[in-house]
Amino acid sequence: MNANLDPVDDLDPRDPRTMSRRQLLRHTAWFGAAVGLTVVGGEVISHVAGSAPAVAGRPALRFAQVSDSHIGFHGPANLDVGATFSEAIHQVNSLGYTPDFVIHTGDLTHLATPEQFDRVKQMMSGLSTPHIFTVPGEHDSTDDAGQRYRSVFGNGTHGDGWYSFDIAGVHVIGLVNTLNLKLLGHLGTDQIDFVRKDVAGLSSDTPIIVFSHIPLFAMYPSWGWGTDDAAQVLSFLRRFSSVTCLNGHVHQLFSKTDGNITFYSGTTTAYPLPAPGTSGIAVPKPLTLPAGKLHSALGIREVTYKRGDQRLAVKDEALL
Repeated sequence: MNANLDPVDDLDPRDPRTMSRRQLLRHTAWFGAAVGLTVVGGEVISHVAGSAPAVAGRPALRFAQVSDSHIGFHGPANLDVGATFSEAIHQVNSLGYTPDFVIHTGDLTHLATPEQFDRVKQMMSGLSTPHIFTVPGEHDSTDDAGQRYRSVFGNGTHGDGWYSFDIAGVHVIGLVNTLNLKLLGHLGTDQIDFVRKDVAGLSSDTPIIVFSHIPLFAMYPSWGWGTDDAAQVLSFLRRFSSVTCLNGHVHQLFSKTDGNITFYSGTTTAYPLPAPGTSGIAVPKPLTLPAGKLHSALGIREVTYKRGDQRLAVKDEALL
């Protein structure tokens, strides 16, 4: 949904950014643990839970990302994914401010059962934020093309669950690239056309934030870590001065800058995956770490990004 500001009498009184309920559909996204992203004057700044970016005055927009909770997973890589997801939720709630929204970048569940969707929805209701947004992962549409996912989280979206909204001068787009999978993620012509029309009327100085499950860049194609038709969407975004793309799927922190577009792959709240290109691994599978090491793989990251500055300041910390 491309949401514009609604009349003042429909504004959510909890939201200091004057965003209406209709602007923010009950959807979800955030990667890993507790990274807070702040938009200030067209700059996207993120910071670790418990800290705050050095900015003058109140930021225009603050939000958080979690990802890959895999509720329903059972295996030695993590014996209680519900517990670690709860810890991530607690960490979001301990940021020291109320995020304007929280996003979950997919694989909310492990097997897309109604029970798993009910559980993750109930757990996320504990997030201290006015609004939650989601996009599906491939595990959220294992055998039904995402129908169960959309029945829970797809209200008001377009097509297979994509949408957009505006808040505090920032344009946010949630994309679905986990359906019609062969090896790589895939957006499809309908969704690509949606993005083309969606951004056509925006000023080139509008900050753009895009979130999806699978990376929109070729992180490691032989493992499916990329999106085969993402270049068409990215071509529509090249004219904007600040574009930030967030994704999950790879279960580890990774960043890449390509001109005006910065990509951030998020970690997970469930279990680690091997680093791309690990010798002898044809298909990435959950890694079982030595006792006491899991939290270090489910960590958090602090990243500072300023529009026009391609240098990144990165700080990684373990899940608290």
